[in-house]
This record gives sequence, C-alpha cells and structure tokens, in this order.
Amino acid sequence: MARTALLVLLFLALIIELTLTIGGFFVPDKLLTGFGVGISNDTQFMGFTLAWLLLFVSLVDAVALWQVWQRQPHYATLCYLLGFWWMGIGLGLYLGYGRLDNLLLDSGKGLLIVLATWRSQMAARLA
Repeated sequence: MARTALLVLLFLALIIELTLTIGGFFVPDKLLTGFGVGISNDTQFMGFTLAWLLLFVSLVDAVALWQVWQRQPHYATLCYLLGFWWMGIGLGLYLGYGRLDNLLLDSGKGLLIVLATWRSQMAARLA
C-alpha cells in the first residue's frame, strides 16, 4: 500500500513539474503572471532559467519513480531528496514571501513523499 501511494505521489509530482516546465518554456508570460510576477526581459530570463531547473527536478522525479517501480533497493535516496527539497521550497517561499499556497502544495507534497518512502521501507523490511 505504501509503495503504491509513493508511486502515485511521484507520478502526480512529475505531472505538476512537467506542466510548469512546459509553461516555463512555451508560455512564460502566462506562467509568470500566474505567479504574480511582472513581465520584463529580466523576469523572462529568470523564467527560462527556472524552466530548466524544473526540467531537472522532473528528470530526478522520473528516475525516482522508475526506481520505485522497479523495486530497486536504493530508491529511497532520491525519494527523500525530492521530499525534503519540496518541503524546503514550500517553507522557504512561505517564510520569505508569505506564499501559503506553496507551503501547502510543495511542503505538503514533500512531506507526503517522505512519509510514503518511510512507510514503504518499513513495509519492505517486514516482508
């Protein structure tokens, strides 16, 4: 059950990250205004850079998803990395900019991934 939850969480996170990545590359103005950022050459540059970062996170998520799917013994490393990454982003954006939506979405997603990874490891040890 925990492994299935982890697979679902990683898949949903991948969809979210890929959607934001595509938005960053192909409709950056819409993506930036959706986050409340004014459009200028500088913000478009940062949006493009952020899209590359999101692509990298998407690739790490895809590798973690594949590792969990394949039941590789070291899958937890990337899962924990992603979970704590998202928890840090959500908390940082909330504390720095008051973005409650990021606290709930990113930190919540990260916490769920960390908990599902932990439960999945515990279930594998008991089996």
